[in-house]
Amino acid sequence: MNAAHRPLFSVAELHQLLAQGAPMVLLDCSFDLADAGAGERAHALAHLPGAHYAHLERDLSGTKTGRNGRHPLPERQALARRAGQWGIAPGVQVVCYDGQGMPFAARAWWLLRWLGHDAVAVLDGGLPAWRAAGSALSAEPVAAAALPPYPDRDAGFATVDADTLLAQLGQRTIVDARAGERFRGEVEPLDAVAGHIPGARLRFFKDNLQDDGRFKPAETLRAEFEAMGLDGGQAPVHQCGSGVTACHNLLAMEHAGLHGSVLYPGSWSEWCADPSRPVATG
Repeated sequence: MNAAHRPLFSVAELHQLLAQGAPMVLLDCSFDLADAGAGERAHALAHLPGAHYAHLERDLSGTKTGRNGRHPLPERQALARRAGQWGIAPGVQVVCYDGQGMPFAARAWWLLRWLGHDAVAVLDGGLPAWRAAGSALSAEPVAAAALPPYPDRDAGFATVDADTLLAQLGQRTIVDARAGERFRGEVEPLDAVAGHIPGARLRFFKDNLQDDGRFKPAETLRAEFEAMGLDGGQAPVHQCGSGVTACHNLLAMEHAGLHGSVLYPGSWSEWCADPSRPVATG
């Protein structure tokens, strides 16, 4: 695989790329669902030198209507403008990271691929791995770039909407990235209804990680996904609570060499907002 198209870079690989002086954009995507300002405050105190801050709700999500989920996709034109302000242009390598196990970095990675940008990766292990390596951090603010919006390109990743998924229940493999207790409907701290989409299979996104916070080796992930029946046949549909942690499973599958997965962006928060849609528990 072309290095620019690899979904993960190690800290050592990022250091090597930075030393080469090639054009690069770093995105700090750190976020806390319980405190929407926490990631931005942490970024102001310490971030990878030169990193821009990408806010989940302002930059990596669109306008909520109450029926389209908690983190709907941004409008492509708005994302293209923001990408230009970050200095992203075709051919420029982007590396995304966060401090929470990489779900928010994976969301940024997925969005940029969806925008048509191939040269984007996630820093494996995120900010904790960078710190553990003794790498430098900065508190210096980073000015916005003056590039035009990212050019219009074909989407690199596919999506499915709620109506299509509803019509295909029982025919599509659906993978839910939430914790088991939320999937089973035992608790629901964020959405109005507990449970899951009928027929969905559970793959908690944190199961993609090793104890040190880095992704499991590609061959391990491939074996685990193949054991679930996600072996590159019909493209599985990934979802979660709001379309964020599902991107972590999409990233893990790409890392494992299992390509072609589809995102249901609205995920459970959109699905359960319509009482006519079926709900399963257990």
